Amino acid sequence: MNIQKLMKQAQAMQAGMAQAQARLAEQKFCAEAPGGKVQATADGTGNLVSLKIDPSVVDPEDVEFLETMVLKTVQEALAGARNMAESEMRKVTGGLGFPM
Repeated sequence: MNIQKLMKQAQAMQAGMAQAQARLAEQKFCAEAPGGKVQATADGTGNLVSLKIDPSVVDPEDVEFLETMVLKTVQEALAGARNMAESEMRKVTGGLGFPM
């Protein structure tokens, strides 16, 4: 295989990955607890960018329930954002399995 051709392909893939990462920073994945009382939003780079808690679920007598609801919702948002990012990167790398 021609080394110059390989280098050009690598540069094109690198540029494509940079563009994909920029798009992912703009994309959002939102998850919510049943009933929408807790909502978490993550961006495509895996950062939690928003967390909303309905005041009606804030019960000083049952903080553990709220903690569990928040934790599960945040985990779901981050997992969704991670899946979205992996899908986007597979498009760029052609499924070659390169890490982000």
